[in-house]
Amino acid sequence: MHTVWKGSISFGLVNIPVKLHAATEDHDIKLRQLHKACNAPISYKKVCTACNEEVQTDDIVKAYEYTKGKFVVLDAEDLEKLKKENEDKAVEIVDFVKLEEIDPIYFERSYFLAPDKGGGKAYALLRAALDKSDKIGVAKIILRQKEQLAAVRVFKDALVLETIHWPDEVRKVEDVPSVPEAEGVVGKELDVALLLIDQLTTPFDPTKYTDDYRNALMELIEAKKAGKDTVTVAEREAPAAATATDLMAALQASLDKTGTKKKKAPPKKRAAAKKKQA
Repeated sequence: MHTVWKGSISFGLVNIPVKLHAATEDHDIKLRQLHKACNAPISYKKVCTACNEEVQTDDIVKAYEYTKGKFVVLDAEDLEKLKKENEDKAVEIVDFVKLEEIDPIYFERSYFLAPDKGGGKAYALLRAALDKSDKIGVAKIILRQKEQLAAVRVFKDALVLETIHWPDEVRKVEDVPSVPEAEGVVGKELDVALLLIDQLTTPFDPTKYTDDYRNALMELIEAKKAGKDTVTVAEREAPAAATATDLMAALQASLDKTGTKKKKAPPKKRAAAKKKQA
């Protein structure tokens, strides 16, 4: 597993040498763009919008656009100095809180924390303390030249660091257009909706969910590679937006459908029942 970052976790006077590893991976299928006439890959050049000339890496500087068309140029030396001043290789835990106090909208990306040389005992201690207290650590870390807010928590047998959006990075709910008032909810419809939720409630098992589009796309790619007939992705019928008149009917139909599914015994149980009858 590739090491993304090396440093330490600190809380109080405790210091734990650790390594950071990406906990998730992107399985998106990357498609290249080709020239239709000859099937050659398309390249992208960095071109100056004023000179219309291709620009080399050494001729590029970084700048902040403070208003349309006006920039503050930042020298490489200034950025390097700023980087060194903030290059503290530590995950500094500043608070301990309950996980449920943090809304999922704040979470960004997950990393596994592994103990580095000599850090095994302190790592195990922090893991046990977090698990026993049912708390997570709120921390700060410099990652990829950017200060990040993060949560340190227990995941199975490992410690996980999850980067968190800063409060000003989460947009205000008040800015979301067309959010209806709560007063518009009808009591009977709410009761049926709650019953439907109850019937569809199940323990979370991530293995039961699959990326149907990605699987179909890979089938299409493999079929083309093998020179076979191409496969077609079956189109899903999009549910119509519910209106006030048909909302109750849609809820009731959903309830009836899930009720039928719940009544059916799982295949294993039915097989066992047949054996007993025999």
